[in-house]
Amino acid sequence: MAVAHYRAFGSAAPSRWSKPLVVSVAVNIALIAGLMVGMSGFASVGSGVATRGPMSMSAIKPTHLSRSVNVHSAVVEKPTHITTKSQEIFAEAKTLMPGGVSSPVRAFKSVGGDPVVFDHVKGAYAWDVDGNKYIDYVGTWGPAIIGHADDTVLGKIKETMEKGTSFGAPGVLENELAKMVIDAVPSVEMVRFTNSGTEACMGMIRLIRAYTNREKVIKFEGCYHGHADSFLVQAGSGVATLGLPDSPGVPKAATQGTLCASYNDLESVKKIFEDNKDEIAGVILEPVVGNSGFIPPTKEFLEGLRKLCDENGSLLVFDEVMTGFRIAYGGAQEYFGVTPDVTTMGKVIGGGLPVGAYGGKKEIMEMVAPAGPMYQAGTLSGNPLAMAAGIATMERLKQPGSYEQLDKITGKLINGILDAAKEAGHDVCGGHIRGMFGFFFTKGPVNCFADAAKSDTAKFAKWHRGMLERGIYLAPSSYEAGFTSLAHTEEDVDKTIAAAKEVFASI
Repeated sequence: MAVAHYRAFGSAAPSRWSKPLVVSVAVNIALIAGLMVGMSGFASVGSGVATRGPMSMSAIKPTHLSRSVNVHSAVVEKPTHITTKSQEIFAEAKTLMPGGVSSPVRAFKSVGGDPVVFDHVKGAYAWDVDGNKYIDYVGTWGPAIIGHADDTVLGKIKETMEKGTSFGAPGVLENELAKMVIDAVPSVEMVRFTNSGTEACMGMIRLIRAYTNREKVIKFEGCYHGHADSFLVQAGSGVATLGLPDSPGVPKAATQGTLCASYNDLESVKKIFEDNKDEIAGVILEPVVGNSGFIPPTKEFLEGLRKLCDENGSLLVFDEVMTGFRIAYGGAQEYFGVTPDVTTMGKVIGGGLPVGAYGGKKEIMEMVAPAGPMYQAGTLSGNPLAMAAGIATMERLKQPGSYEQLDKITGKLINGILDAAKEAGHDVCGGHIRGMFGFFFTKGPVNCFADAAKSDTAKFAKWHRGMLERGIYLAPSSYEAGFTSLAHTEEDVDKTIAAAKEVFASI
């Protein structure tokens, strides 16, 4: 079994020189030198002169350059990041939608400034409405594992669209994707498709309560399982980003049956079982936390949860909406070798279209209507476009070497960022598993949400803005994991690391 890669370290000696100062000095000297030479012998002012300093102009060249200084044919390009159209569109959006967005983290509240408004995406890249190009490490929050707008996926969608966009009736593609999920995920013998991860988790919690005839569930601080009332208790992610401990409007009765333990702390789980004997329907967790940043489990923790659930007649649930088909084709349960009773999924299995699913042992899933009495339904569930996109995406992931490629690219990325931070004297820790990564602006290590909360979020915000201005699009929250894809190249990673070095040196 491959292992999760995690690094933590202290500060190195801080760098005294920031790039903007070096470049400014180099350019000013070059301009003076050119003027002294005279009209007949002007020196070219630009990368040739600037490279005499510690860093070259080409190393800091952003996506767009403008506002040139023209001194008798000597042109100096000044880095800029123009987002005028994005600002105009977002200003209007705030008058039309709460906060101007359809999901809170997109508003950049925790990193400051306005978000950029996307125009189109392809492969590993995104372009905003102002024409700025970004190397994208959000990947529509996980689904774009083979790259944005993959030609094969688009072809499958177009082919399917000719037959209709939604049936509201059984379709053959549901069978095809269901068989792929069942073949891949160790715990799944039957599956129910939904339209989102939140829907999948809503169905899941009702199912485990119906099957066990118990109401209480154990979740973990910082783990997010969608925005259903039962789960908005110490939920990490968007809630933590906004500084809201819970959401107003959630009745106390809705969360009375939700008990919180500390991630990677088996003793905290044992105590809850002891205090609530024969009352726990199940234990629900992200097998690798992605909604408090990237926090991997110990294998002993997962194995301990499996044993505790077996001893107490409770179900073990892995929320693999994020990890499913991303850290291994069979998800975290394949990667760590621990099989839950029920699994929730989403993101990757829809290939970029809205989708969710929950599945498990046949005897448990047959509680779901119409096979059993536990009701759950959805107008667009199993719609043919999402099924087609999911099938095409999973077929690509099945090809040999896919996860090895993700591991190589992501390992180089995270190690480069951590080394750049250390070189500049910043406390940063982090790690990765295959195509999923994360880092925290704290010395670390980070094993749970309480550790993650020690991060220097103000420093992260400055770093995030600097990376954005250099054409690197990262999750706009220190409480979110990042994602790579099969479309990312070593050149993309090299550019990202170079940008990280510049920004770390300047903050």
